[in-house]
Amino acid sequence: MSWPRETGLAKKIRTPFRRLTRWLTVGFLTLFLLPLIGSMAKVLGRDYDWRTAPRYSIGIAPDPATTPEAVVQVYAARAFGWRGAFGVHSWVAVKPSGANDFDVYEVVGWRVMHGYPAVSRSQRPPDGLWFGNRPVILAELRGDGVDEIIARIERAAANYPYPDSYIIWPGPNSNTFTAYLARAVPELGLELPPTAIGKDYLPNGDFIARAPSGTGWQVSLWGLLGVMVAREEGIEIDVLGLTFGVDFAQPALKLPGLGRVGLSNRQST
Repeated sequence: MSWPRETGLAKKIRTPFRRLTRWLTVGFLTLFLLPLIGSMAKVLGRDYDWRTAPRYSIGIAPDPATTPEAVVQVYAARAFGWRGAFGVHSWVAVKPSGANDFDVYEVVGWRVMHGYPAVSRSQRPPDGLWFGNRPVILAELRGDGVDEIIARIERAAANYPYPDSYIIWPGPNSNTFTAYLARAVPELGLELPPTAIGKDYLPNGDFIARAPSGTGWQVSLWGLLGVMVAREEGIEIDVLGLTFGVDFAQPALKLPGLGRVGLSNRQST
C-alpha cells in the first residue's frame, strides 16, 4: 500500500511552519536557560557552608536608638547555595514607634523540617546578610500611620494560611508569605522581584488575586503557570515558577535567574 505524495502546496506551508516552530523553541530556551546559567556566577565559588556563612548587618537599616518613628522595611537577598541561582529569600522587618529593636517576620524551611511553625518572628538584624548574600530594600514606610500598618502586618502574619508548610517550589515558601502580607497590606506598594519564586503561589487555592503591589491583578495555576498585569509590576508571565516580563513604570526586562535588566535605578536581586 502506498501513501499519497505530499503536494507542493502542503510542502510550502509546512516548511515555514517547521522553521517557525524551531525558532520559537530556540528562543524560548534562550530566554529561560541563558539567564539562569548567567545567574550561577552569583552563587558559585563560596567557601563557606550554612554553619559558617556570615549574617551580620550591612548598615542599611535605621538604628532604632536614633529612630523613634515607626518603620516598616521589606528585604530580599539571594537564597543560600544553588537555590540562589534561581531565586531570593524575602522578609518583612517592623519597628513600632519608640521600640528598641526590629521584629523580622519570615518563613524558613528548616523550621518546618524540625516541627516548628513556618513563620518566624525574631530580632535578628533586619538588614543582615542572608547566609552571605547581601539584601536590598524592596519597600519602606516611616512615620505617621505606620504603627497601624505594623499592627495589620502582625495580624496578617498570624493568619497566614500555611503555618505548618514549606515547599521550596512552587510554594508555599518565604516569598509566598511576603506576597501574602503585601496583599493584606497594599499600602506597602510592594513589587517583589521576578526572582521571588513562590510569590505567584496564591493562597487558599485561589486562581485570581490582586498583584502584591495592589496595582493590578494576576491569574495563576498553583504558581506553575500564570500572568500578571499591574501598574507597578508591568506584565509578567510565570512558567513553572520562572518569571519573565516587562516593567513599563521603570523600564526593564524581567528574566529568570538574572532578575531585572534595565536602565532604572531600582536595585535588583
